[in-house]
Amino acid sequence: MLINNILIKKITITVFILSIARMGIFVPIPGIDHDTFYNKISNNTLVNFLNIFSGGGFSTIGIFALGIVPYINASLVIQLLTKIIPQLEKMQKDEGESGRQKIIQITRYLTLVWAIIQSIAISLWIKPYVFYWNMSFLLDTMISLTTGSMIIMWLSEIITEKGIGNGASLLIFQNIISNIPQQIKTLTSDYNQEIFIKISFFCFFFILMLILTVLIQEGVRKITIISIRQLLKKNKLDPQSYLPLKLNQGGVMPIVFASASMAIPSYIQEISNQIKFYKLTNLFTYNSPFYILIYGVLIIAFSYFYSSLILNTNDISQNLKKMGASIPNVRPGEETSKFLQKIINRLTFLGSMFLFTIALVPSIISQITAIDTFKGLGATSLLILVGVAIDTAKQIQTYVISEQYESLMK
Repeated sequence: MLINNILIKKITITVFILSIARMGIFVPIPGIDHDTFYNKISNNTLVNFLNIFSGGGFSTIGIFALGIVPYINASLVIQLLTKIIPQLEKMQKDEGESGRQKIIQITRYLTLVWAIIQSIAISLWIKPYVFYWNMSFLLDTMISLTTGSMIIMWLSEIITEKGIGNGASLLIFQNIISNIPQQIKTLTSDYNQEIFIKISFFCFFFILMLILTVLIQEGVRKITIISIRQLLKKNKLDPQSYLPLKLNQGGVMPIVFASASMAIPSYIQEISNQIKFYKLTNLFTYNSPFYILIYGVLIIAFSYFYSSLILNTNDISQNLKKMGASIPNVRPGEETSKFLQKIINRLTFLGSMFLFTIALVPSIISQITAIDTFKGLGATSLLILVGVAIDTAKQIQTYVISEQYESLMK
């Protein structure tokens, strides 16, 4: 009974904080012609992409418009710098909890910097839609957006610490889910038999996408490892002793980076209004015959890039050697590192091909059903939804099991 009460308390805290974060998006920043602004940017590719993570915040320009985006950007930069700067890598690996807290603090400061930069960029971007634009408005908007972003970061940390699941991931999850009711309402507003058939096709492809997504998120290659202690006790291989290598190491990030890269050229063309850039930016539009090829290459490239950041085969090889473990028929040290790198390269290529397939399914749905209403529920959104749902469910299950175990021990 105590376990249930604690779990209910954690879930209640999580839901309450998510509700606060959602309401803040609809508190508008004054001095902006919001109706004209929304109508103007409703078909902007980059804004629609950013709205996935902000729950429509970039369209409404509310106090929480930046949402968790600056924190995500800061976290990605810190991941890159940790691999490049030896001091940060040493801090993360050798200093334990103290080192991790220092990196978290650095991430917070970097989040503040990103929030200031992005809030200034938004203030300049919305200048044509401001009633009285001056330096006072610029300062007020920058402070409002930056403060809202830091509050969101603080709320996400409270969820991670006192609630259930990862706070940043759940905020993005909520923002994606919040767009679905409006999309369904728009789709069913002119209901007829033809729409019913299209929805049936959509449901079929959606379930197919969901299955593929779960397979990618949960796909693992098990590399059997053996130790001297294991041989002395059993003198045979233990099927439960293995090194798990995920099929999709980068998660949703390769598609996020690829989608953002495809959206940026069109946005540059829009703000520059230069005809000479038209042919180049046209390659990155859906109508271009090279769109699929460029998109696929970007997904593969970012998959390998992100995989190299997450996994270091030399570190894995050294850790196995320290534990007195090895891979059967593979010598410890450099050969183990090469063996693991070969497998990781194959898994990364296969995982990127799956990601590319999932990324194409929404376009296939759109072509067959002519339904554009669900464009917000693309590959990026679905991967995030499935990944966050699986991780949160596992965390709840792990928490319940650990509490039951502690109760039994007492």
